[in-house]
Amino acid sequence: MEKMNSIEQYNEIISKENVILMFSADWCPDCRVIEPILPELEAENSSYTFYYVDRDQFIDLCGELTVFGIPSFVAFNKGKEIGRFVSKDRKTKEEIQNFINTLNA
Repeated sequence: MEKMNSIEQYNEIISKENVILMFSADWCPDCRVIEPILPELEAENSSYTFYYVDRDQFIDLCGELTVFGIPSFVAFNKGKEIGRFVSKDRKTKEEIQNFINTLNA
């Protein structure tokens, strides 16, 4: 999963088709729990491009997108938000996959 490095990159990323941003942080224990399943989710959902967004590095963006809990996922297609799975709760692979299944790719 590629890491987002700048707001300019964010603007470029979301303008593409079928993008999922994963908001996370190094210190987040619930984020670490799902780390081992992320490569599987990416492989099983190859119609999406996944990006890691460090919540601490992009706190203003998190506020703008109302992402106040992590790990969280926000999906975009051609600049338009098409779905979100945002909460502070620990997430399972099944819950993340169910979220992805609700998106219209």
